[in-house]
Amino acid sequence: MRIILARPRGFCAGVNMAIEALESAVALYGTPIYVYHEIVHNKWVVNWFRRQGVVFVDRLEEVPEGSHVLYSAHGVSPEIRREADGRWLKTIDATCPLVTKVHREAVRFAGQGYTVLLIGHAGHDEVIGTIGEVPGAMHLVETAEDAKRIEVADPSRVAYLTQTTLSVSDAAAIIECLRERFPGIVGPAHDDICYATQNRQEVVRLLAPQCDLVLVVGSRNSSNSRRLTEMAQACGVRGVLIDGPADIELGWFAGVETVLVTAGASAPESLVQECMRMLQERFGASVETAGEREERVRFAPPKM
Repeated sequence: MRIILARPRGFCAGVNMAIEALESAVALYGTPIYVYHEIVHNKWVVNWFRRQGVVFVDRLEEVPEGSHVLYSAHGVSPEIRREADGRWLKTIDATCPLVTKVHREAVRFAGQGYTVLLIGHAGHDEVIGTIGEVPGAMHLVETAEDAKRIEVADPSRVAYLTQTTLSVSDAAAIIECLRERFPGIVGPAHDDICYATQNRQEVVRLLAPQCDLVLVVGSRNSSNSRRLTEMAQACGVRGVLIDGPADIELGWFAGVETVLVTAGASAPESLVQECMRMLQERFGASVETAGEREERVRFAPPKM
């Protein structure tokens, strides 16, 4: 069996920054350190930090007054920041700068009198935080059907933004529907879908047609990881999302000659390597790396 290892894969700059920020906070302040929501959407990363004494919470009232609390890479709304101030919490903001960019765009468009349409997935931490920036001025659009049905007060003053971890092709289709509905619609100067999400999807789009199976290392609550499996399936190839080697079923490989292995932007490289070793031991697989984009983006850590 032949394995193609996708490049780029795994951690993006925002995930690296958030994880490094939490590691630094633990070293500096000791534990317990509290994190509002999961630091990133990966169960292995979250469980590793839990073993260090980190406590993940979904409500700030779970955090004792005066404690240190870190905001996850997905960002939070101004309401959460105000609540943290009211509880005298010492906050560390590990929001990905690309998410912060979307927040700022939302505030700018709403301030200019636009109704803002956010393309994204209901319930996602990033979407909740972004909508919270301009409550009442933003509407969620999840599908092209939503785009065809949505009504706004002034069709001549409409703007759109996107969640950073969407499928590029799905977002483009929704934006096209919105442009048909609202010819004067405005959007961000630069794509909101992050560079890492786009790069990982593009390498799957290019390489999946050469393969019989695509394995995506990533957790099920990771939006960008799920998009990679969808990209494989859009290429007519079976895509399977796995948290790690324990999820791999040997029956998947019957008749399979070539496997593409990639990882979502919140999946550790160590898990990828464990999966590779398992496949090499079981099938004597050869490994080659493919993909052209080199990522050198790095984000500065937050103030402690």
